[in-house]
Amino acid sequence: MSDEVPPRQQHPMVILAICCLSLFIVTLDATVTNVALPTIGKELHAGVTSLQWTLDAYTLTLASLLVLAGSSADRLGRKRLFRVGLVVFGVGSLACSLATSDALLIAARVLQALGGTMLNPVSLSIITNAFQERKARARALGIWGAISGVSLGFGPLVGGLLVQSIGWRAIFWVNVPIVLAALVLTTLFVPESRAQQRRRVDPLGQVLVVLLLAGTVFGIIEGPEIGWGSPLVIGAFAVSAIALALFVPVELHRKEPLIDPRFFTSIPFAGAVLAAVLAFGSWSAFLFSNTLYLQDVKGFPPIVTGLLFMPAGLAILVASPIAGRLVGAVGTRLPMTLAGALIAVGAGWLAFTTASTPIAVIAVVFALFGLGFGLVNAPITNTAVSGMPNDQAGAASAIASTGRQVGTSLGIALAGSITGASGAAGGVPKSFAVDAHPLWWTVVGAAAAIVAIASLSNSRAASRSSERLGPLLHDAAGA
Repeated sequence: MSDEVPPRQQHPMVILAICCLSLFIVTLDATVTNVALPTIGKELHAGVTSLQWTLDAYTLTLASLLVLAGSSADRLGRKRLFRVGLVVFGVGSLACSLATSDALLIAARVLQALGGTMLNPVSLSIITNAFQERKARARALGIWGAISGVSLGFGPLVGGLLVQSIGWRAIFWVNVPIVLAALVLTTLFVPESRAQQRRRVDPLGQVLVVLLLAGTVFGIIEGPEIGWGSPLVIGAFAVSAIALALFVPVELHRKEPLIDPRFFTSIPFAGAVLAAVLAFGSWSAFLFSNTLYLQDVKGFPPIVTGLLFMPAGLAILVASPIAGRLVGAVGTRLPMTLAGALIAVGAGWLAFTTASTPIAVIAVVFALFGLGFGLVNAPITNTAVSGMPNDQAGAASAIASTGRQVGTSLGIALAGSITGASGAAGGVPKSFAVDAHPLWWTVVGAAAAIVAIASLSNSRAASRSSERLGPLLHDAAGA
């Protein structure tokens, strides 16, 4: 039986709702788990290092395979891969809820993320195909992006409510009925589609990306526990360095590379990817560290922790649409500069917190951080796409999304490493608030770099680099 849906049966708004539903659960699972970490650690007798891997196993898998999943859907069929992704994500979620050890939970998170890689980039392609008219497509993509912001902002609250009322396993149970509903609706309403020009698979490039990211994150997470000078940690960093050294020449000599290194000769594009890494790294470090601070140091239960993150969630909800309007009205420099400045102020304030800092102060700081993070996403996406030729916009968006996941993974890894929490068993010490001060100064530096990127990406040199990229890619294709 064919998967093709006749045009008269297509319902674009239903298709949009299905894609938004998949985006919501995949993005939510990147943040909802944070609030459950202390509870998971106690029940599964897992140290902070294992809790870091519970988060990073998910984000690393997403970061490593997003580009591959997008190109595979173009070749094999977007509806087909989307349905496979839903099934894998649902099975992975069920496996997470049944895990009896930290090792099993981490393995299940990898499976869950494997399904997630087939949902986010593929849903974007499905929406693009369903909405042919330019304005309607822009509105649909705006709604799709807003859902991402909502799920990031309200993940901690949803996690706190589920953990407090049912238990930590409920944060994974809730995905299963949503996946089943999305699977049925996809079968009924989503038409099959494929790209007219289908990219080839780049297995060597894919392996090098996995080795580069996994080696780096493994070294950062495990270094504090087993020793920075241990052969395992040194070997992990060596593998990453070798993978990076090989990646550029290998990809330059492929006709259809996984990620074309020439893209990064465009200053706006390279700046946008770096800004994505810095912003999402800061956000993930913020969530991870403050979850431990609020529950292990302040002694708050999960639901109160989730509520205390609400100022950040509401700030993201307010700032995200404002950022989109600012980008349309005045360009990317102002919103990205404001984003970096607000993140810097919030992180700088956190660098002076202690175990006795009043909750009212914490709420204000969280709101500032949320405002900064809410403002940064729209200019990142716009800068990445505008810094590329029109026919490479899809690839630019996919790589920028990969940058977000890479940043999330690195932020979690560095948070544990810099604070000394990695290797801590049974929760973090009461001195954690002060131990985290170097982390917050690091985030201030990352935020300052975002401000610098905002200026550099809008310079004349940046414009010239973007103009040179089109002919460079054309010459490479001709060769």
